[in-house]
Amino acid sequence: MSSAVKFEQVTKQYGDFEALKGISFDVEEGAFFGLLGPNGAGKSTLINAMSGLLVPSSGQIRVHGCDVIKDYRQTRRLLGLVPQELISDPFFSIRQLLELQSGYFGLKGKQQKAWIDELLHRLALVDKADAITNQLSGGMKRRVLIAMALVHKPKVLVLDEPTAGVDVDLRHTLWEFTKELHQQGHTIILTTHYLEEAEALCEKVAIMQKGEVKALDTTSQLLASHPFRYVRVSFEEANPDLNEALASRLVESDASGHLFKVEKEQTMSEMLGMIHSSGLQVKDIRSRDATLEEVFMQLTGAAQA
Repeated sequence: MSSAVKFEQVTKQYGDFEALKGISFDVEEGAFFGLLGPNGAGKSTLINAMSGLLVPSSGQIRVHGCDVIKDYRQTRRLLGLVPQELISDPFFSIRQLLELQSGYFGLKGKQQKAWIDELLHRLALVDKADAITNQLSGGMKRRVLIAMALVHKPKVLVLDEPTAGVDVDLRHTLWEFTKELHQQGHTIILTTHYLEEAEALCEKVAIMQKGEVKALDTTSQLLASHPFRYVRVSFEEANPDLNEALASRLVESDASGHLFKVEKEQTMSEMLGMIHSSGLQVKDIRSRDATLEEVFMQLTGAAQA
């Protein structure tokens, strides 16, 4: 499959600080791709370099074969970016902002007006079409940013923390719309701190840390490569005294019980035997595979390993 976005040995330096250290990977055309990492990992730097908001120190980025520096006009048309920062414009209504954004790409006429109307409808902005952004909530401003990113029908949509600070209802609305765009053939690149979203949506994931790619694989392979499964046990005692074997496997304790990690080589019968031999009375027990959050934490060094 051809590449929608190709990063080749991309670096970015600010004095002695290396924000990006030779990043190389491809995002396949039509993919739903997750770009994950802790704060300061270099995700936004990489996205800004791809979008033309900063110039890499070295390396090359191509969008559908077009160099983002040499062919900047073409790459701007191919990309739609939803940034982290919310907009606040005191002069123009939402509809006017979308018309202005269309004008930057030379788009006008009945078809473009119909597309703007559809965006307003799909993002539940019809009632706010004549309002200025200063009058909107943070969630509504986020919807406007998505509409602005889509107004020129880009092939690649980049979502940089799109659901940060929005309520649950809006988050589900945005993801349903995003999934539809993906089904229509758009390539989606997502950064998010909500790792359960990345696990549910992204087919492939790159995990970054300190300007480098720590892991790059399909979501299913990353989950399969994690060395542990997990067992959550609720004991009859409120504060049970765990023996050494159980304490060494304890990940966390909260109101829902005790979470233990189990090596994949270990059978569940062995774990159950360990719990039984502790002499503690079990009220409830559930097992599960690792989540993307646990894979992420292990790879970035913050894990219960």
